[in-house]
Amino acid sequence: MDIKRITSGLLGFPLVVIIFLVGNKYIVDFLLSIVAILAIDEYFNAISKVCKPIRWVGYLSCFSICFVHLIPQTSLNVVVTLSVPTIMMILFASVIATDMRITFKDVAYTFLGIFYAVFFMMFIAFINGMPDGKILIWYAIFAAWGTDVFAFFVGMKFGKHKFSKVSPKKSVEGCIAGTVGAVVLMLIYTFFANTYWGMSYSYAYIAMAGIILSLIGQIGDFSASSIKRYVGIKDYSNLIPGHGGMLDRIDSLLFLAPFAYAFFIFI
Repeated sequence: MDIKRITSGLLGFPLVVIIFLVGNKYIVDFLLSIVAILAIDEYFNAISKVCKPIRWVGYLSCFSICFVHLIPQTSLNVVVTLSVPTIMMILFASVIATDMRITFKDVAYTFLGIFYAVFFMMFIAFINGMPDGKILIWYAIFAAWGTDVFAFFVGMKFGKHKFSKVSPKKSVEGCIAGTVGAVVLMLIYTFFANTYWGMSYSYAYIAMAGIILSLIGQIGDFSASSIKRYVGIKDYSNLIPGHGGMLDRIDSLLFLAPFAYAFFIFI
């Protein structure tokens, strides 16, 4: 049993609880921008084995998360939409300015990292800023980390059928248990939300959302692993003992966050 992994999880989870329960949306946005910087730095360090990432664009883009709730809501959709082509324009302008010392390959890898670590992270901020966001955000967290926890322990004990070479330690049994465990956690959480916090969420809707979000989160986990396999590393860093880097810890949450936001709009 990985004692470091368990200890880090037990110590880190209360910190996450405190941040989302106590911090207002502006504090959370700032902290998410810091997390994005840590994540994209790990990504850039990884892909620097195969290209030259345009780091300054990535780091600056992380601070855009701080403005998610400072920009008037009526203008936010336009600003976020325009941010994508603007970033791409800046990256290609770097190719021109450096007389192609920065290449298309550098632009492509950099843009992917910004989209992954920054744009997806914005949706966590969007969820937290929604009406009842402090309740809804935990559905996304349970879908991601609940899946990880159940998949890890069940896979370690009963995993016999390997899922993919992308992540050799993951098993079919673990993946199934991860989804079932996440849905159970989300339904238990729904009971408390409906009974004690005045919500009226549909158990069937939450179960359906839980299954889909858990599966998307697992694809996110495999996606992050595929990048690591491509560049030949085991973890993105050793920031979190037993878990690897920040990106190792939040890969599934990042991937499912936009879909969770879509589900919560209709909840």
